[in-house]
Amino acid sequence: MTLTDASAKDGQTGADDAALVRLASTLDMAIERLERARPFAKSRHQGPVLDVLGRIIAQSGGLGVVRQRAPRMDAAGLFAGSDWDRPEALLPQLVGGTLVSEDPAFQALEAASLARFLAVADGDARHANLHQEGARHFLTQVLALNLRDLFGAPDEAARTLGARHDLKRRVLSHIADHVGLSDVLNVLVTEIWRLLEQRSVQVGVVKDMIAQIAVALNEKGTEPGSTRLGAERLVSALFGPTTASRDDPGLEIYIERISVADESGLSREAMGFARAMHDTGLVSDYHATFLRWALDYDARPLIPEALGLGSTGLDCWRHYRGLIERLVRSAVSPATPQAAYGLAMMLDRGILHHAPMTPALERQLTLGLGGAARERIALGFGPAVPPETYLLAGVLQVLGQPLGVGQGANPTCQSARAIAMWALNDPDYLLHLITQVAEFDTLQMQFEGTPINSADLPAGLAGSGPIDADPVSVLLVAHLDRIYAEMGRLCAGRPGDPHTWINPQFHGWWVSRDCAVAVDVATGKLAGYDDFLRRFFGAYHPEYNGGRPLGHPQPAGIAVTDAQQRFVGWHAIAILRVAEDQSGEMRVYFYNPNNDSGQDWGNGVVVSTSGHGERYGEGSLPFDAFLSRVYLFHDEPLRTQGSQDLPTEAIRAVRDQAIASWAADRQPDD
Repeated sequence: MTLTDASAKDGQTGADDAALVRLASTLDMAIERLERARPFAKSRHQGPVLDVLGRIIAQSGGLGVVRQRAPRMDAAGLFAGSDWDRPEALLPQLVGGTLVSEDPAFQALEAASLARFLAVADGDARHANLHQEGARHFLTQVLALNLRDLFGAPDEAARTLGARHDLKRRVLSHIADHVGLSDVLNVLVTEIWRLLEQRSVQVGVVKDMIAQIAVALNEKGTEPGSTRLGAERLVSALFGPTTASRDDPGLEIYIERISVADESGLSREAMGFARAMHDTGLVSDYHATFLRWALDYDARPLIPEALGLGSTGLDCWRHYRGLIERLVRSAVSPATPQAAYGLAMMLDRGILHHAPMTPALERQLTLGLGGAARERIALGFGPAVPPETYLLAGVLQVLGQPLGVGQGANPTCQSARAIAMWALNDPDYLLHLITQVAEFDTLQMQFEGTPINSADLPAGLAGSGPIDADPVSVLLVAHLDRIYAEMGRLCAGRPGDPHTWINPQFHGWWVSRDCAVAVDVATGKLAGYDDFLRRFFGAYHPEYNGGRPLGHPQPAGIAVTDAQQRFVGWHAIAILRVAEDQSGEMRVYFYNPNNDSGQDWGNGVVVSTSGHGERYGEGSLPFDAFLSRVYLFHDEPLRTQGSQDLPTEAIRAVRDQAIASWAADRQPDD
């Protein structure tokens, strides 16, 4: 940053502070008028206070201003005549929804009410119907019920809220700063394990949450029990997974310790690292340091042990040891520890036995990044290691955890889905695309014989691409997005949904060439919906398709709904398999290119990510519930259309779920 930049930034900060001071003064005057108003006239003076509050809470530092004045506003009658006038009767489960209300007055009232609770919880104010412990308990429940908004990456529903979601997150963060998170440890630990079960490539948010837990345990501790045990397992996985690292001594002291350890001690270290990594999906910096030390000090036999390889992975180690050692040396570091887990999972997938993969990875090891590609990786991940190291680490993670690729806040779910499916089905093709962008800052594909070059195309939905994603996505998404948009333009004028032609050309030969769509593209109304449902049963349900398993994952489109069943938007997913779970219920297992697949779509349609036979990265729903949200899927054109022996009740049950949710206003006019 130059002196000019610093001065400009300081100037902007000063301007923001001055604006906040002016708004605070305006708020004081509005509160004073409310205080002087007679009881029957309070409602007339509440509006101006709420208007100023709305502007203040949108400012950085504004919530502190509101908290200071919350008791005075309460006494002045801000909450008179509203549900907030009786704080002892308020329900914490309603707070999250009110903070993202479309009515700014409701948002301001909720923020002021929470500020009142906070003032009482901190002992800075008293309330006749609210005592200090009760206020703290209420705020703890609010935090526990909204942990995903506080810590997690926003899902589709949250991203559509825009500034309203940002406000909610700021309010929650302000409460957490004052209340602390030790009181919500149980919920927090449960949430972390739920996220870890999905094995996302991006674990930065989870590691931050675990760091919060470590601080809470160190400063305040918790009562003995399962909650503390679960929390300590998480903390130890990151900060002390082995005997020599248990007290988190720092990397230099750790190296000194293992340098004088005997053979059995080193073996215990390796096994401890492997156990913690596969238990949580997280890799400690000590683990990365141990692997590099093993290479430098000729302790190579410890590497497969520290990676926790299964029989397939050990077979790869025996055949490709030289390549694997170079991958460890080039990709695994304290700045990129998760590459170790990606490498272990990649080896256990056995994809090194796929003939093109060895030369493709050899090429990746020597690949140099230049121009805009290098700048994007450096911008997204910083200077701790060269951009090539970040990219190689990202490649190992994506190849090892294909279903862990998530789009984060990036709106191009098609591109994220494509990266994941190539990593799963066609990994050497994915590495080919990475090489193109790294060396030439462009991607070349074809659409029905027409060549498409991303460098010649305007920016798509992703603009210059995300920087809050994994390195492979940071590199590729902007180019894939442009190509996807161009394929859409080349389909202009064709009848029906353009995905009919785009998906097979964009994703690969394994996409079935026919496409069924539940809605009329021109009107958005349901069209031939019963036939659409019947065809899906015939294509994917084992009882109606002759028991044929799904050979390759198939792209599909779903209508995402929120917890109230309201339509949020169209979203790209991939159907992975259809099978019975442990209880005998038929379920669809699918990939959602989002960093958290566990979502509530309303009316009991809650996506499961574990406990029903899900593999890492999969979401699942009962067959009928899943189908009730599908609006587009692919099928083989030669297959007999639909299932003739499908009970009418099965179709009616799915149709009713769809019409009660996303299709409520999409029924045909006739």
